[in-house]
Amino acid sequence: MILEGVFPLLDIARRRLRAMPWVRSEGGAVAVEFAMVALPFIFIIFSIFELALILLIYSTLENGMGDAARTIRTGSLQTAGGATASSFRNAICANLGWLQSDCQAKLQVDVRTLSQFTNPSVTDPYATGNFDSTQVQFSPGAQGSIVLVRAWYPWPLIMPSMNAALSRANNGTALILATTTFKNEPY
Repeated sequence: MILEGVFPLLDIARRRLRAMPWVRSEGGAVAVEFAMVALPFIFIIFSIFELALILLIYSTLENGMGDAARTIRTGSLQTAGGATASSFRNAICANLGWLQSDCQAKLQVDVRTLSQFTNPSVTDPYATGNFDSTQVQFSPGAQGSIVLVRAWYPWPLIMPSMNAALSRANNGTALILATTTFKNEPY
């Protein structure tokens, strides 16, 4: 009778001894830890790449639009004849390099004269989330005019986190905006 109570204890001890190698084994710890951090890590890496791409597109658009706006500032666009929004868009697209393939279909431009540099009253054509073409104009002005030039380039976003942070359009694209203001030179 005394031995009846001992055998279950011995049985439990044997089971523990058999399980000890599994409990102390740390061979799969790295795999389990990587599985826990892999998805957030990959998400952050892709978000960084997408943000870097957006900054590259912004820089390209800013430089291309600045070069094309120089033709307005110096008067060469106005004196060449045929100064239209389409010809100005073509001038910007010619300076965009690797973005030229979709430029004509995607790029929107707004060129308008202002009465003063401070507190311009201009409307946002994307205020409703869709492009409103009635809110843009093409008026490069004459000598001494103050001119505001804006160019929008929609870029499709891949990462959902960037979609919430950067998207201004209803279709889930980031609107990359380049803006410059200057006074036309005497020409």
